Amino acid sequence: MNKLNFLLVLALLALVFFISCTKEKNEAEVTNESILPANWGVDIPDAISNVGKTKNLSTTYGDTLNGNEIYENLRTFIAVGESASEIVNAIITSISVNNINEPMSLTYTSDEDSRAKHLDVIENTTFDGESWEFQMTISDVGSSTNADEGLALQMFWNRQPIKGIAIIKPYNLNRTENVDSPNTIFKIAYSETGENGYNKQMVVELDAFPNPNNDKWYMNSLKMFAGKVGDIVNVYGNSNHPNAFFFDSTATGYDWAFVASANDVTDIAVAEVGLPRNNLNSTDRTELLVTNSIHTVFNDQLVVLGYEQDDIDNYLFNTDAPGYFYGNGFVQGGMAPSGDYSTLESYIGNLTPYNPSEIRDLTISFK
Repeated sequence: MNKLNFLLVLALLALVFFISCTKEKNEAEVTNESILPANWGVDIPDAISNVGKTKNLSTTYGDTLNGNEIYENLRTFIAVGESASEIVNAIITSISVNNINEPMSLTYTSDEDSRAKHLDVIENTTFDGESWEFQMTISDVGSSTNADEGLALQMFWNRQPIKGIAIIKPYNLNRTENVDSPNTIFKIAYSETGENGYNKQMVVELDAFPNPNNDKWYMNSLKMFAGKVGDIVNVYGNSNHPNAFFFDSTATGYDWAFVASANDVTDIAVAEVGLPRNNLNSTDRTELLVTNSIHTVFNDQLVVLGYEQDDIDNYLFNTDAPGYFYGNGFVQGGMAPSGDYSTLESYIGNLTPYNPSEIRDLTISFK
């Protein structure tokens, strides 16, 4: 799916919920007494999070494969994950006007789909094997007898330090705007507890995103980790693309496996991308990122198609790993532009994507 369209969808969801969940208190001020967390996500530097329009990866044989054509998609998928966390922050902001300062229960009519929604906040609950100080649930009242019970959002969180899980099903938040994505659901786990040595971290999961336009590059599931320590943001994960193919149209179904490290002060980044088939059952870093590197996957397919090796080498000149970024785009592959990237190179060497087959089969469920 074109990244611009996808992010517009996410932005719309955030805006829709911001408007519809304020009940009859749109004019109310956010109070300092709210029990809701103040933040829910990790900001990712622009160097590896694309906020512009995506260019689809070219499968036309030409002189040289532009590095941006390879890595722009990586920046797209990272941006999708970042945008999901921004939706949660928008939801928190919108709900805060209702002065959520204690356990409560209320029902309101959505201004967007004119359907009744129910909100519950309770104390002392458990989910995913952990205990939580609070749980908030929002549901579509008219869908309470459906298999999903009309659940639109569940949040579980602790306040000091902030840690929690948010699960969102957009269709049940706004039945009018999300009629084409009845099963899409995403989950963001966020923590400021210092886990894994990070000051803050998040894991974003997306499942069952639709493909109404039969897009070759559409992504139906994603799982991404982002953690920040000091000025460094480390990112790794996978996105599943069941329709994707490169030069060989008979080989469809790929996983975009990636690791990246960025400095949010200097806005530089280093990334390594693998393109394993999405049925690969492996967590081995070498298999995911080296055996199935961009260069190897493309080279092997072009050899089978009968191209001369010298021509292939020229064409794939920019596909050497890792890829180096500055500001808003790709700089070069294989060799660092300067010594400024050395720290980031050391970080990505310790990062490993998830298992492609598990991302292909990813499911997300409410409590």
